[in-house]
Amino acid sequence: MAHASSHGSAGPAAPKTTFFLVMILVSALLATLAGLWLLWPDGGDVPDRVPNRAEGTSFVDVTISGPADPATGSIPVELDDGGASRMQSPGPSVPLAEGDRITAVDISQVAQPGVDPLVFMDFQRELPIALLAVAYALVVILVARWRGLAAMAGLGLAFVVLLGFTMPALLAGQNAFGVALVTSSLIMFVTLYLAHGLSARTSTALLGTLVGLALTAGIAAWASGAAQITGTTDEASAFLPSSAPAADLRGIALCGIVLAGLGVLNDVTITQASAVWELRAVAPTATRAELFTSAMRIGRDHIASTVYTIAFAYVGAALPLLMIVWLVDQSPLTALTSGEIAEEVVRTLVGSIGLVLAIPVTTAIATLAVPGPTTEHADGAGLEPSSDPELMAPVSEAWAAQARATES
Repeated sequence: MAHASSHGSAGPAAPKTTFFLVMILVSALLATLAGLWLLWPDGGDVPDRVPNRAEGTSFVDVTISGPADPATGSIPVELDDGGASRMQSPGPSVPLAEGDRITAVDISQVAQPGVDPLVFMDFQRELPIALLAVAYALVVILVARWRGLAAMAGLGLAFVVLLGFTMPALLAGQNAFGVALVTSSLIMFVTLYLAHGLSARTSTALLGTLVGLALTAGIAAWASGAAQITGTTDEASAFLPSSAPAADLRGIALCGIVLAGLGVLNDVTITQASAVWELRAVAPTATRAELFTSAMRIGRDHIASTVYTIAFAYVGAALPLLMIVWLVDQSPLTALTSGEIAEEVVRTLVGSIGLVLAIPVTTAIATLAVPGPTTEHADGAGLEPSSDPELMAPVSEAWAAQARATES
């Protein structure tokens, strides 16, 4: 864990620091694995999958072959397995054009005579989504190379955790607070070391992330109770109780709040840890207090940008809902404190608070973990700064500002 990471050879942490980092993180990992074992749902507790179609019906793939009949709305289609048929119009809210690829429900076995045998189900989106996914993976790997490939692998493993543990555990009614902590911790252990390598720098970021997660989970538990976040404000709330009676909607909302800020939290902690190591590389004689002050300048800039990231991520995802709220004649306070909006406001605020608190925590941990000031390496020997210009830019700016402040 004391080896230099691939960001640059910033020098190993002191043996005592490495020992404490290892002990704390091993304890956290053991606690995570123990929680995983305790919260792993029994097969009999997980509800069975619900059929996605009614008895006597089937799905068929079709292509729109012509315009809808203006009198009846019936739409001509060509079946993928050959032949022609007609599909009921889904209405003006779903515009269809000739050549569109559609998944339809064949109700010919149960429909009344004279009724079109096909019903619109959804558009076929497999090809464009697959192309986007491939393009995303290629861009990440081409730009970030092996690190990007490792990050993609970590993302895949994160979804394995979500699909294999988190969702079954929540559906089985396991403690949502514990599920959120175990899920987040396990994902961070896997993704951080896989993407950034086994080093004191990565371990520092991981410890800061775990502290941030604990703070976020604690604040989320209080806020969801105090604000009466029920988790019953969307369509899923009407489906889950009947299909998964053991599922706790309040707990699911709490788990969602904790998981929502996971990616951004990881981003700021690894950046802060790297900033401290790079500052030490360019200023091996600086005191720990000076390192902390300079790194927090970078952290404050990061806070300012990530606050926008979280807020506008919600605005983009909930734009139709926000437009409906805008159309209703009510006060802004009433709108912000109403069911579904309140849940997202709490999610955004809790995630932002945890994010902001994680930055000084990670910076402090990194300042203690990085090699101390020394005159032996005053020329920077053994502490070569990173060659990554994007990473070094804010570091150099922060250190230049510190130097100007000292001179004045």
